[in-house]
Amino acid sequence: MKLPSPQQLKLDFPCQSTESIASWRRVAKQILQRKDERLIVIVGPCSIHERKSALEYAHLLKKLTPEIESHFFPIMRLFIEKPRTKMGWKGMIYDPHLDGTNDIVSGLIMARKLAVEIAEIGVPCATEILEPIIAPYFDDLLVWALIGARTSASQPHRQVASGLDFPVGFKNDCQGELDTAISGILTSRAAHSHIGIDSTGHVAAVETKGNPFTHLVLRGSDKEQNYDQKAVAKALNLLQEHRLEPRILIDCSHGNSGKDPMRQKAAFESVIEQAAKNKAIAGLMLESHLYQGKQPLGDDPSLLNYGVSITDPCLGWEETAHLLKSAICAIKT
Repeated sequence: MKLPSPQQLKLDFPCQSTESIASWRRVAKQILQRKDERLIVIVGPCSIHERKSALEYAHLLKKLTPEIESHFFPIMRLFIEKPRTKMGWKGMIYDPHLDGTNDIVSGLIMARKLAVEIAEIGVPCATEILEPIIAPYFDDLLVWALIGARTSASQPHRQVASGLDFPVGFKNDCQGELDTAISGILTSRAAHSHIGIDSTGHVAAVETKGNPFTHLVLRGSDKEQNYDQKAVAKALNLLQEHRLEPRILIDCSHGNSGKDPMRQKAAFESVIEQAAKNKAIAGLMLESHLYQGKQPLGDDPSLLNYGVSITDPCLGWEETAHLLKSAICAIKT
């Protein structure tokens, strides 16, 4: 099946929020450089599996932003690809109808249209880059990107990151080791010539200038957490050894919560407490949906509960909003 080119999809669903996205990117870079002392908070569903609940979440985050923007710069998770260790639903782009038909053309269109709509609401977005050739379809709409624990060692991902004009975080690997992510940061800061696709969708030689805004993300491992003060100090020492700036984002989910949504709260509170004293912590991530928990996809998508994750379990919106507002009170005191 032939896919539309990035150029065609951008013409069909143009970015209507160019100035806003440019402004959000400037803020994101300033926070990462600690010129703006607020914290990035990348918050939202583990994965996006349908449009309506994603838009409702974006509206809620937009409404909350004025209450927390004195200390936080919120960015919504728009995760439209999902890495799988074995098998499972791979995300909106690959299976948008949730029925195994793998209508990737519709998935690209649906995801692009949704990203445009969320930007028009006034909410910046972040995503994880799983398939490198997908990046040109969305690179005009994103404010932040992540390279996951399974792909931080991947040369193609590092090369793509080197050509993006916004911050990109490299996560520690699934065993909790930091060296792979550090190498990813260093590699993606350099200029590259690599094989990719151009705006017309043709295979091309792509030239990149290097991305100075790549950074480390601590996400824990299958065996232990790495958001505590000792783990953060270890990470900062390693960054210093490689002559990298002391800037870290902490993922309160995944290995740092054991995929228990309520344990994200402990990680979040610890990070907030540390960030008050340690300016190297630039932000954090939370997995949050309209309602708490997760549900199996099953054979009939029409039976799914609205606003509940079909991948990793998430915090509910009410708990998320309470955490963020409570953190503002704690910081002020």
